Amino acid sequence: MTLSNFRSLIHGSLLLILLLVTPRVWAAGMETVKIAADQSGFVLYPSGDRFVPWGHNYASVDIMERLANDPDRVEREFAEMQAAGTTVARVHPEMFHILTGPDQADPEALDRLKRLLKIAEDSGIRLKITGLACYKISERMAWYDSMEEQDRWKTQAFFWETIARTCAESPAVFAYDLVNEPGAVGKREDGWYLGRMGEVEFCQRLSLDPGTRSGDDIFREWTKRMVSAIRKHDQTHLITMGMLPFPGANKAAAEQLDFVSPHLYPKSGKVDDEIELLKKFDWGKPIVIGETFPLSCSVDEERDFLLKSRPFAHGWIGHWPDESPVELAEMEETGKATIHSVIWLSWVNLFKELGPQMTEGTSQ
Repeated sequence: MTLSNFRSLIHGSLLLILLLVTPRVWAAGMETVKIAADQSGFVLYPSGDRFVPWGHNYASVDIMERLANDPDRVEREFAEMQAAGTTVARVHPEMFHILTGPDQADPEALDRLKRLLKIAEDSGIRLKITGLACYKISERMAWYDSMEEQDRWKTQAFFWETIARTCAESPAVFAYDLVNEPGAVGKREDGWYLGRMGEVEFCQRLSLDPGTRSGDDIFREWTKRMVSAIRKHDQTHLITMGMLPFPGANKAAAEQLDFVSPHLYPKSGKVDDEIELLKKFDWGKPIVIGETFPLSCSVDEERDFLLKSRPFAHGWIGHWPDESPVELAEMEETGKATIHSVIWLSWVNLFKELGPQMTEGTSQ
């Protein structure tokens, strides 16, 4: 047996133990997450134990495809994340997988979502479910993008009603994340989407016809409608929104959210600037940094940012690699590492290193 095969066997055995033993512990007593009474973070109900969101964005553009084609992989990777100390996974079920029409949902897709909830419950990892994802340019729904604003909002509200109805009873839901990095207003010629990276666009606009409404007006009106759609079916789980690093543009939306979720990527040599930016999102509600990563800085600077952010933030979510951490480590040991794999492994190692400090005093 080669060294690589031996490592794979050990890795598989450890994951099997996690999948067979750990679920019985988590599923039996998973509690619901609530905002602490003093707004200083999160607690579990009914125990009152402190809870710290510490986790990753997972399968950002293909979670529903993985559930359809390789659910065993999803179970395995949730076990890997749990073993690394993860308490929250942010997932992005794309709209075209969920909806078959303006007011029609795919029952099979909802069954897959229920399976994801079960996987999360069994692993002890709670989900931050991001909505309205239309990231893959090639998969967008023409009928949806041809809608005028109010019909589009109506379909978005139906999406959230569908998700909330499906997920309301599961303690594995940490929060509903209304949409990823929205812009309030855009020009009709620019279209609904922005933030292109290759064949995906991660952001969308809420209105192309603002009329006399300001960006704040649009954020307030839209957020109120989405929150109302969720609350028709789920009065319990928390609601937030993934925010670009522009506090002034997002403050109006935050008025109706349970907590704030800015996306902050520190730049090399400017860690303290990013901390000052983080402070500007202090609107009297808990802050969970919904995306962060050593994308534009060194791993040491990312460590510095995370540690310095502790007095101001109450949770942190990075990104989980598509490759297994064991595979990434083997690539490094055998001299086959790429710049890409080195960055991912450095994040996983940093995440495991800092976990005890970042979640000190928390209970899962």
